[in-house]
Amino acid sequence: MPHRYRDRFRYSRWDGSQEISPFTAEDVMDAISDDLLAEGDLQRALRRLFRQGTERDDGQQMPGLRQMMERMHQRRQQQMNRYNLGSVLDDIEQQLDEIVETERQGIDRRLDDGRERLQQQQESSPDGSGEQSQSSDGDADSGEYDENLHDLLERMAAKNRQKLDALPEDMAGRIRELTDYDFMDPNAREQFQQLLEQLQQQVLQQTFQGMQQALENMSPEQLDDMRNMLSELNEMLEQRARGEEPDFERFMHKYGHYFGDDINSLDELLDRMAQQMAAMQSLMDSMSPEQREQLQDAMNAVMNDPGIQEEMQKLGQHLGQIMPENPYASSYEFSGGEELSLREAMRMMDQLREMEDIEDQLGSVRDWRDLEDIDNERIRELMGDDVSRDLEQLQQLTKILEDAGYIERNRGRYELTPKGVRKIGQKALQDIFKHLNQDRIGQHEMDRAGAGMDRLDESKPYEFGDPFLLDLRQTVMNAVNREGVGSPVNLSPEDFEVFRTETMTRSSTVLMIDMSRSMLYNGCYLAAKKVALALDSLIRAQFPRDDFHIVGFSSIASRLRPQQLAHLSWNEETVGTNLQHGLMLSRQLLSRDKGSNKQIIVITDGEPTAHFDGEQIHFNYPPTYLTLHETLKEVKRCTRDQITINTFMLERSPLMASFISEMAKLNKGRAFFADANNLGEYILVDYVANKRSLVT
Repeated sequence: MPHRYRDRFRYSRWDGSQEISPFTAEDVMDAISDDLLAEGDLQRALRRLFRQGTERDDGQQMPGLRQMMERMHQRRQQQMNRYNLGSVLDDIEQQLDEIVETERQGIDRRLDDGRERLQQQQESSPDGSGEQSQSSDGDADSGEYDENLHDLLERMAAKNRQKLDALPEDMAGRIRELTDYDFMDPNAREQFQQLLEQLQQQVLQQTFQGMQQALENMSPEQLDDMRNMLSELNEMLEQRARGEEPDFERFMHKYGHYFGDDINSLDELLDRMAQQMAAMQSLMDSMSPEQREQLQDAMNAVMNDPGIQEEMQKLGQHLGQIMPENPYASSYEFSGGEELSLREAMRMMDQLREMEDIEDQLGSVRDWRDLEDIDNERIRELMGDDVSRDLEQLQQLTKILEDAGYIERNRGRYELTPKGVRKIGQKALQDIFKHLNQDRIGQHEMDRAGAGMDRLDESKPYEFGDPFLLDLRQTVMNAVNREGVGSPVNLSPEDFEVFRTETMTRSSTVLMIDMSRSMLYNGCYLAAKKVALALDSLIRAQFPRDDFHIVGFSSIASRLRPQQLAHLSWNEETVGTNLQHGLMLSRQLLSRDKGSNKQIIVITDGEPTAHFDGEQIHFNYPPTYLTLHETLKEVKRCTRDQITINTFMLERSPLMASFISEMAKLNKGRAFFADANNLGEYILVDYVANKRSLVT
């Protein structure tokens, strides 16, 4: 027999690597339900969710577009708070110091090696003079070393030490002097060439996209080609300044490899160069004036080809006249302490600029459809997988709702499906009931009707007419208690006990919603719509045999379908509270239903101010005696048809309280004072409570 093991679960502290369950279509529908009910506009509700995001009950966030932009801004700020731009110059200074120190150590090492070699040869010579015969071929590698060569080495070392001691303090001056310096240590020479190449690359690549080699590695032909390119580029810019039209196509045919592809005009070329120069310009602009001057001098110093240096200076002057401010460059305020090399600083400037570009792109996004133009892979590289995942979630906002069957596209707009309307109703019902206790609240008297029953856990002595749900254990115990222990057990009629039951009634209900102007101004309109959808959802799920209608009333009354409620918006031009017409229409709807329990639930915040005489509507404020009289006549007709009217008042004015009291007196219904916060709890609890009666 195979062994069965219990499932084991291991919990650990969140470290950011665990995957969080993505937002589902149900989560999205829950998030937009209130906005949809408040304004009746699905597109606007989706756009608000898209921009503002939401939070699930478990605390998991679905960031909106604004939060994503704020996270990008914070990420940029974190970078600026992390690094110190002054360390770029410190890094170059440190490399120069290391080069000089390596050269000094190399000089000392060569002198020591020379002295040791000279001593060895003196000791090994036959006459002790230290002189040996030169090899027949005069090979320099024959191992000859005499005092003359050593003296020459000593003089060269002294001269180089003197040059090193006399190096200027400024960085640019040291670079210029070391460029003409004859290194004695090969490692120092290599380190300095690497530094020069690094700085040269930054100077050239910030302007020319196709420049991949440092000047030191260029052949004479390549150097000539670059001088000619710079000269002709400067000539074109001078022609443009004079109002002439330069031969751009010929220039690009010869030198296009310096600038990249897809450039079709001089203006596009200048724009491409501005983009290339943006990182260096941003770095310069972010430095203090003193730091900027030092770095610029250092950059000029590495351009040791006089012709290229002259043409580069001309190009800088021309570009400065054409573009006084680089549109792609920005200045940043760095306040951190972490060090950066020049290469790392340039890469960071590119990243910061790309973050700004993405923020600008996201700032122009109207909704999820515009996200198709955003480079999500680049966002992943710059911001990480979490931001990229959130962006993809926003891109799929409508798709997951369509796939779940909650919305559909119709004539270029999204609309709720019947399934979506039911989901909104379920959310409204959940919101209303989530703060209630588990105990049933508010038992009210009612006439029994219907045959559906629910068995309870408690029992009672059987009475004629009770459902025969026998409690066998208690029945036998009653007989034993009566006759005592023994067998057989003889049962008598008084021993029988049956389980108590709840009788389920069938009812027909009309929910009347006041849609007058004051309902919106008082903030009650959303609560009323939510109650309507919640009641519809409750009845469909738990009392499917019940009849339920919704009537909206203002100047006139009209029947509303549940699927209309989510999109229903308030009309500012509508005035008047025609309670009479609402009761009339409700009575007509209930007359068609077969349920014996009929009720009208009225939600209103004002006394009647309009009535309908069959031909036209009469509106007066304050209400006239005729309007009140005609409304009470309709209350009497409802009472005659055994329709109970329960009224929920959202306003407590003396006139309204007096009128509602008169309605309750005539109809024997109930009146409640409520507000938008507890309206749903009152109505739904009352509805559920009245569905059950205890059989005693």
